[in-house]
Amino acid sequence: MALLHELSKYAVAEVGRTARREITRHAKRAVLDWLAATYPGTRCAPALQLVQACRDELGVGASSVVGFGTTSFPATAAWINGSASHAVEFDDIYREAVYHPGSPTVAAALAIAEARDASGGELLAAVVVGYEVATRIGAALQPSHVRRFHATGTIGCLGAAVAAAVLLRPRDAQAVRHAMATAATFASGLQQALRSEAMTKPLHAGHAAAVGVRAAQAAAHGVTGAADILEAELGLGAVMAEQTDWSRATQGLGESYHIARVTHKVHACCGHIFPAIDAALALRARHGIDAGRIAAIHVASYPQAVEATGRFEPRTPYEAKFSLPYAVSHALVHGSVGLDAFASERLASAEVRALMRLCTLEAVPELGQRFPSRRDTRVTIRTTDGAEFAEFRAFRRGDPEFPLADAELDAKFEALSAPVIGAARAQALRAQVWRLDELRVRDLRLALDNRQ
Repeated sequence: MALLHELSKYAVAEVGRTARREITRHAKRAVLDWLAATYPGTRCAPALQLVQACRDELGVGASSVVGFGTTSFPATAAWINGSASHAVEFDDIYREAVYHPGSPTVAAALAIAEARDASGGELLAAVVVGYEVATRIGAALQPSHVRRFHATGTIGCLGAAVAAAVLLRPRDAQAVRHAMATAATFASGLQQALRSEAMTKPLHAGHAAAVGVRAAQAAAHGVTGAADILEAELGLGAVMAEQTDWSRATQGLGESYHIARVTHKVHACCGHIFPAIDAALALRARHGIDAGRIAAIHVASYPQAVEATGRFEPRTPYEAKFSLPYAVSHALVHGSVGLDAFASERLASAEVRALMRLCTLEAVPELGQRFPSRRDTRVTIRTTDGAEFAEFRAFRRGDPEFPLADAELDAKFEALSAPVIGAARAQALRAQVWRLDELRVRDLRLALDNRQ
């Protein structure tokens, strides 16, 4: 039996189950965190440019273009919303797949749910299915997939497709299967886009969301796809990974839930930098380290982290978000790495730049042996009086081992959304998301949120 047969059977069975309170809570957390990442993303590239590019497609349909006070048809809304949600680097992560599941999955599910006036419970069930299926496929492809491909663009197509399909045809396993099969052949997202000063990276999430919507709509009306597209000789696994373990795609399916093991980001930059930031902040707090007394900073980390974030002269906000020396130095100076860390005055800070010159990076192969399940990193700081302090981190704050409490997720949401939609609206929307299973999705009235 082709793998997609088993995954589609699971998807239909999952949405037909009586809601499980704890899993529903994690789905609400996913939606809330998606909105938290999306609102600030609507105030920067590429969402601003996409809204202009798609202006002839706005003001129609019932799918909200979040933060812009308008609607569109589902695929366009998913394209813009998915891109916005990945733009400021605050969207969630499924570590073992090196994948941001929320950006494509929630964007696609929301667009279809609003279009067909679905209940909040139906949306939450679709989000669960999208997370469970795509994270498992992603884990089966790693760690080799990430060397060339951006999983949010590739695997995201499948998460978006299955989430959209179960909203359109919740009891039709064949339609769900064909939606995923069609989406898989459009999976794309090259790693080179992450290494360039371009707007392409967030577009990967938007593209995945839109592909998922269109594939699901097509499958709901009889368009078929290759059922063996994942594991066949010229399928996704053979083309996009050096080795695959397809048993991971079904392991624990319907029994243990990956949506309960996502990482919620607490820093506004690349997740590879997080363990170094966490370690540096711990040393700063524990030993009262003043940035002006630092003589040297040494970061030893897994090779993938150093390769992705070893920028010592970032010139733009995008480059700085992928610069471990910058983010760690900023954390040691200011005590955090939030959105304000990438404002022009912070990027030009003489104090931060001076500290960066004291930073050295070391890629240690042994620290990468358990990647992506662990993110082993050691930060050593030597002060001007000769004292030396070190901190090792295998996991990040926000990882399943150190999860954010609901109250912390609430605080993140309000901090990121209130500057865009106002404090009162942010508080009201947060309360609605926590009782989304009692509402219709349209009750969120997301299409009314516009510039403050």
